[in-house]
Amino acid sequence: MTKQQSNADSVAVIGGGPAGLMAAETIARAGYRVDLYDAMPSVGRKFLLAGVGGMNITHSEPTSAFTERYREAAPWVSDWLAQLDADGLQDWIHELGIDTFVGSSGRVFPTEMKAAPLLRAWLKRLRDAGVQLHTRHRWLGWDEDGALRLQNPQGEIQLKPKACVLALGGGSWKRLGSDGSWVEKLRDKDVGVSDLLPSNCGFICRWSPFLSERFGGQPLKPIIASLIDNDGQYISRRGECILTRDGLEGSLIYALSAPLRDQLEVHGQATLTLDLAPDRSEALLTASLADSRKGQSLSSLLRKKAGLDPVKIALLHERFEKSQLTTPADVAKAIKQLPLTLHATRPLDQAISSAGGVQQPSLTTDLMLKSLPGLFCAGEMLDWEAPTGGYLLTACFASGKRAGEGVTRWLSRA
Repeated sequence: MTKQQSNADSVAVIGGGPAGLMAAETIARAGYRVDLYDAMPSVGRKFLLAGVGGMNITHSEPTSAFTERYREAAPWVSDWLAQLDADGLQDWIHELGIDTFVGSSGRVFPTEMKAAPLLRAWLKRLRDAGVQLHTRHRWLGWDEDGALRLQNPQGEIQLKPKACVLALGGGSWKRLGSDGSWVEKLRDKDVGVSDLLPSNCGFICRWSPFLSERFGGQPLKPIIASLIDNDGQYISRRGECILTRDGLEGSLIYALSAPLRDQLEVHGQATLTLDLAPDRSEALLTASLADSRKGQSLSSLLRKKAGLDPVKIALLHERFEKSQLTTPADVAKAIKQLPLTLHATRPLDQAISSAGGVQQPSLTTDLMLKSLPGLFCAGEMLDWEAPTGGYLLTACFASGKRAGEGVTRWLSRA
């Protein structure tokens, strides 16, 4: 069943994540009627899941360092952040009646550490502003007359709104609605779209059966992970990660996922170097290892003199032959510079977020598609990426606000 909807006096927002909800709020505050459509049974599902372990909403570091997190897209993203930066986002949260605090790492969290209270307060504000929420509405593209097509449980509907914001997410976590199916639909309209790639993702490393079965799922902490990127720049981060049955996952790896993925694209593999004893210098380790009793096993020596736990010891044996660890200096160097070869990223759908999307040249500064006047894009479907730590969410909120303001400016001139 297909029917035409009479909504010529309404602005449509398609996608109920942070970017879409922020766009809807911005447009509604300007006095326009807004209808928001989402494919899932409820809005904000990925936002809620991201907050299960603690809702990291943004980061408190200085603006210059904050914007550098967006790599080559930093100039573009900083333009959005000029309207809604980390401080502005915290003020907005406080207006919803949600208190925040800054953690020891500089990350900013709601006091309750949960996303649900924030989302509930936000949805109430949106309803009070007149925003109509329509769930179980999946966007299908356009019909021959240029009307928007959406599928709901009753059939297909067609819309011709005053303007539209697409905030359809990237290509990760398909079960929560972000399936990337919009890519080809926009390419068919001559919109430049970069391929969607895994971001904030894990990587595949070919472990031995022993390491995989005995230590898969064990944490590696604390360590320092470093690499030399494709531009020859040395990058190093301290933190922790998980040794999985077939590779590495976790916050430390996610922070380095973009340059590691870039290496894989160019070279077919990526090299990551681990420092298994970040609080001890190579010289100190060498001296400590030399001060050992005769007949002591290497594993015992590594545990007592180098302070390594079983998973680090196993990883050392995984990467080095016994013949390579004959002197204290050899062992100390191996501990401080343990090389790993990564062979692939985890699949896109298993990534926390995605890179790629609608390219900046296809958009105006207000995030309107140049080839489709009145159609705006926001959030993770744009061609940028950010590490976890609040940067990803902040830019999603900010792009939603930028697109919403763009809609109101465009309508005021129409």
